[in-house]
Amino acid sequence: MAPNGWASTPSKDLRKMLAYAIEETSFPLGPLRPKIQDRLMKTAINPPSVRRPFGHYNHGLAVPAGARLLVTSGQLGLTTDDVIPDSVEDQAVLCFEAIGAILRDGDMSFEDVIRISAFVTRREDFAPYMAVRDRYTGLIKPVSTLIIVSGFTRPEFLVEVEVTAAKID
Repeated sequence: MAPNGWASTPSKDLRKMLAYAIEETSFPLGPLRPKIQDRLMKTAINPPSVRRPFGHYNHGLAVPAGARLLVTSGQLGLTTDDVIPDSVEDQAVLCFEAIGAILRDGDMSFEDVIRISAFVTRREDFAPYMAVRDRYTGLIKPVSTLIIVSGFTRPEFLVEVEVTAAKID
């Protein structure tokens, strides 16, 4: 199995293959690189002088001039009728579903997310949170920060997530 779970045969999705070539390799695209990156909207920046990211994110992303930004406030893991699941995984899904709704209302998608900031209350919640995050991120991974905090406004909250997205219309 190739990276990101792709089959070893060439993908029919050229965009996915190009995103992989840009983000995960040093594949020389020559004069095509700017045109391809413009179509993908964001350029991953992972200098060889900096240790590779620990997970599925990038150290930096560049977006072209004129991109429209959407910034969310922190989303907590609760339903519209104030039900709060017990697990960080279930709460993280609710956070990302709420973010998805905000992105759709702003005519964007998870493909447009350039930055994720997340906060959890326990170190052991890193892996379950990151597994959920990775299900929602786009082809070119956003930059991402994950911080342990002592708590939120209510003790049953285990995770909070905010994003910044950028899109050229």
